Amino acid sequence: MRAMSSNRNIVILTGAGISAESGLKTFRAEDGLWESHPVDQVATPEGFARDPDLVQRFYDERRAQVLAASPNPAHMALGHLDRHFAGELLIVTQNIDDLHERGGASRVLHMHGEALSAWCRACDARHRWTGTLREGPACPACGEVAMRPDIVWFGEMPYRMDEIFDALARADLFVSIGTSGAVYPAAGFVQQAAAHGARTLELNLEESLGSRNFDETRLGPASELVPRWVEEVLGR
Repeated sequence: MRAMSSNRNIVILTGAGISAESGLKTFRAEDGLWESHPVDQVATPEGFARDPDLVQRFYDERRAQVLAASPNPAHMALGHLDRHFAGELLIVTQNIDDLHERGGASRVLHMHGEALSAWCRACDARHRWTGTLREGPACPACGEVAMRPDIVWFGEMPYRMDEIFDALARADLFVSIGTSGAVYPAAGFVQQAAAHGARTLELNLEESLGSRNFDETRLGPASELVPRWVEEVLGR
């Protein structure tokens, strides 16, 4: 088995587990609840159509939580990897927070959208947004009152899937950090990468539903596992 430092093209998938140590609650879809709300009320287009005020208030609260959180050592370690790894690197995150970016990473793709972004349904513009959407602000680009959270809800297509699949096809190492292995299409990335010959590694607090699909699984807190793994990659 080749050394971690020999990899030249790495794709990393991160899930809620990497941000849990920063105080952001994980999204437990299998419970049918998110922050005590039924998922179909706050994470579907139908829920937004039924009660836009509830949905806007819910994501206003998520936005405030993200702004109050800070990157933990796992985010900082991936930021360090991004700055110092000379090969190809893509961090695909299922998380809607910006803790990877605040941890120093720039090669980040948010497949499920971003809490600090608003999407205008009238003109398709996206804007960085740190305030409320509940009061119905006008779009800075077109002036229409048609802004919604820039979040991929159940029933919607995750963002930039073509880029993700291209990266998985080129990867020689795929790493999953803090994911449940329960939500598709992300849960299938390990098999996509392996089919193209990549080595696969899981870093997780406990075994996931997809652990059996990885070449190696390491268990423990992300704040401990990720910095150690980054040192291996960088050959230190």
